Amino acid sequence: MTPKEHVRLIQDQILTPLGQALVLTDKKGNLRAFEWLDCADRLARLLKLHYGKDVEIVEGMRLSKASLLIGKYFDGNFKAIDKIKIETNGTPFQKKLWNALRKIPAGKTMTYAAIARKIGAPSASRAVGAANGANPISLVVPCHRLIGTNGKLTGYAGGLHRKKYLLEHEGALKTD
Repeated sequence: MTPKEHVRLIQDQILTPLGQALVLTDKKGNLRAFEWLDCADRLARLLKLHYGKDVEIVEGMRLSKASLLIGKYFDGNFKAIDKIKIETNGTPFQKKLWNALRKIPAGKTMTYAAIARKIGAPSASRAVGAANGANPISLVVPCHRLIGTNGKLTGYAGGLHRKKYLLEHEGALKTD
């Protein structure tokens, strides 16, 4: 991880079909965090983990480019989130996993074991799960696209109902 220093983040709140979401960007417009409003306590823990205690959050004066692109994603333009520049702290293993997650296209899923193999750590399925859980940029770093080896939906910090919706929205799951 890079040294922890004072970080100033600009926060937007946006309405999505899954509820209010928090979008945090830095002064360069890089997305630093995305979280559902009802999971704000998780966001606070992740911000502390990634940036230490010295995080200042200010309300944005207008919607960030990241927020606008997330809106386009929910309108059906799935490639919109691929255009969002991200920046976050993390271990080299976490960053490697998060980069690999961004390469899973909308409409596709991958198992924890398969992505572990893809990043060169075939016996690290549990470490993949832990790194996935420490992802501060859910949706844009699409951790919802990881599923269990048996094809079942497993673990999503925002709730399995959101994971199910996102995968149905992208066409990776058939709607009931």
